[in-house]
Amino acid sequence: MKPLVLTGFDLSITDLVVAARSDRPVSLDRRALSRMREARGVVERAISRGDAIYGATTGVAANKRRRVAAREVARHNRLLLESHRVGQGPLAARDVVRGAVIRMLNGFAKGTTTASPALAERMLAALNAGAIPSVRLLGSVGVGDLAPNADLAAGLLGDYELRAGEALALVASNAFATAHAALAVSDARRLLLALETTGALELEALVANLSILHPAVAVARPHVGLSTSSRRLRALLAKSHLWEEGAARNLQDPLTFRSMPHVFGAARDALAYTEALLDTELNAAADNPLVVPREARVISVWNGEIAGLAAALDFLRIAFAPVVTSGAERAIKLLQSPLSGLPSGLAARSGLAEDALAELGVAVQALTAEARLLAQPVSFELASTTQAEGIEDRTTMAPLGARRLSEMVALAERVCAIELVVAAQAIDLRRRGPLGRGTARAHGRVRSAVPFVGRGQTPPQDLEPVVALVRSGQLSG
Repeated sequence: MKPLVLTGFDLSITDLVVAARSDRPVSLDRRALSRMREARGVVERAISRGDAIYGATTGVAANKRRRVAAREVARHNRLLLESHRVGQGPLAARDVVRGAVIRMLNGFAKGTTTASPALAERMLAALNAGAIPSVRLLGSVGVGDLAPNADLAAGLLGDYELRAGEALALVASNAFATAHAALAVSDARRLLLALETTGALELEALVANLSILHPAVAVARPHVGLSTSSRRLRALLAKSHLWEEGAARNLQDPLTFRSMPHVFGAARDALAYTEALLDTELNAAADNPLVVPREARVISVWNGEIAGLAAALDFLRIAFAPVVTSGAERAIKLLQSPLSGLPSGLAARSGLAEDALAELGVAVQALTAEARLLAQPVSFELASTTQAEGIEDRTTMAPLGARRLSEMVALAERVCAIELVVAAQAIDLRRRGPLGRGTARAHGRVRSAVPFVGRGQTPPQDLEPVVALVRSGQLSG
């Protein structure tokens, strides 16, 4: 497998996700190592002059006024690392940990950090050897992922002796939150495509009025997301009988059907904004202090502020909430005879005293209610203003924002699975056709995962094959 070469300037979401979720080898560009060597030379010369360098020749936070003697550097670094290992709760997933290491190394590759090439190469060797440190998931407020990064560094480096300033370079990065965000955003894009395919299948299931997809709609409301979602829904429904004159059952379908391209489109716009911001953040320096090689200076800054990413993660979850709630509403309406025109609960025929799929409506409500709660913004939360004598008076909660997006996606995948099962049942009961090119493929894939629920049969007890279908990307085409 061709290695992922980190340059510090062109790491993409896709690159990080693929490398984090596989054993793809990672390497550092030789020019990156040269930049790191130059930056470390600036640091060493500043130390030899007796300059005050935050975290290298001084303590950190409330201890910034206290100098660290040269003979104490190794002990100070080890204590700094271990004292920040205050993470709590369950362990982060393997892909999150690998992603965090890759993101951290890409930051080092910019050549603005106090980390030496030797440190980067030691981390790289451990990563490529398959080392996955135990990193606790909870305990970071997103102003440098101190706790998870300390777990990561301690597990990856063992007894490696750090140079002056390197412990701070390891813990003060936002690599953990940024990597987790990249993985969650990638999953959100795949899910949105699956949800659009599911929405098209629901239009078939209702025998909906496709005038909502007329190109004039997006011309009149010129949003990029709306236009893109409308085009994709039309493509999925190409050759469907619904395009025939008089095919639609209603002039006006429920709003969750009529506003489908608008709701999907809004989520697309939010996703595009977040991806663009994340692409920049993956290649941004989060160093404190910041080495400026051209000026041969080490300056005290706070480049770890990721308010933009934290807010974007909130925005994306808010934009996804209507997608999930609308999907749940469509599934429930298809289960109701007055709205679907089909037997109640999508039973095999009318007049049966059978629940059929009716109770899936309860399950989809429960999942949706939980997913909705995860949309609550967290980027404006202030955990405390008392840390480090009031100096550390900012929080972004970006790790929580990323984790909540990941959790929302996982719940929404299950909502999508129920929608698919309900829509496929309704389509089979109607026996109308033909289906669209894309919807016919989707229907076939659902039926390969779960069968039609006939008379006297219960709904599938295990929807994991359908959830796996949603996660597989097969519904993204």
